[in-house]
Amino acid sequence: MREEQHHKRWNEIKTNDSWAIFKIMGEFVNGYEKLSKIGPCVSIFGSARTKPDDKYYKLAEDVAAKIVDHGYGVITGGGPGIMEAGNKGAHIAGGTSVGLNIELPFEQHDNPYIDSDKSLDFDYFFVRKVMFVKYSQGFVVMPGGFGTLDELFEAITLIQTNKIEKFPIILVGTEFWDGLMDWVKATLLKQFNNISAKDLDLIHVVDTPDEVISILDSFYKEYELSPNF
Repeated sequence: MREEQHHKRWNEIKTNDSWAIFKIMGEFVNGYEKLSKIGPCVSIFGSARTKPDDKYYKLAEDVAAKIVDHGYGVITGGGPGIMEAGNKGAHIAGGTSVGLNIELPFEQHDNPYIDSDKSLDFDYFFVRKVMFVKYSQGFVVMPGGFGTLDELFEAITLIQTNKIEKFPIILVGTEFWDGLMDWVKATLLKQFNNISAKDLDLIHVVDTPDEVISILDSFYKEYELSPNF
């Protein structure tokens, strides 16, 4: 891609950028049209590399099933690993199972547990991110890599800056997340004062599906279920 762009003239780049706007608009319109009809959902994030025999794959299945049993649908990134486990748990439990897939050079492919009418494909990460945030009533974040961390910190930033309504952010797996949260509290908050203590109020670290549901239910006893912007 770098070589291709290097050899393009500036006027060619300008023309391509102008036409890309229509493709971007098309992805937004398609996403809004489909996701506005699905009702309250919770997004589950995690690594595409997690195998079906991993304990966190099974845990993601169980979390998704529990979420569905309590009246929410499940949204994932539509791919393998934790995403597949989330869709599988929702599908087996008879609930709404949404997949927001994206074209990538490796790892990503549709999993078979997404509802046939709720599978969306994206070329642009930023459009896909908007869909996750706009139509999620909470983020459940399983162990993952850079993409998972990206979604997590973007959600925290949007809530911190009042760009979206606040919703629960639930990190599942204390053995995975405790080190990060210790660093956030000790370094970002106490040592450098780069965040406020209240920024951490909606972040929870848990280990079980019951804890996930308890946090969601407690939050929505106080707040209304609605799109975030």
